[in-house]
Amino acid sequence: MTKLAVRLSVALRSHWQEIKEHNSKDRGDISITTIIIWVAGITGAIAIAGTIAIVVSKYNGKLSGI
Repeated sequence: MTKLAVRLSVALRSHWQEIKEHNSKDRGDISITTIIIWVAGITGAIAIAGTIAIVVSKYNGKLSGI
């Protein structure tokens, strides 16, 4: 039973080291595509909000009776 526990401990420790090494390589890497998607999404949201604001301000008098 002790041999099994030692083998399991060594296997888990080596696997844990592999996981830590893999995670350290991937951390902090943001791609240009992600930035472009975020900028496009924010720009689109601002354009939609601006369009809604312009339409509401243009037809404000006509919408007050609703």
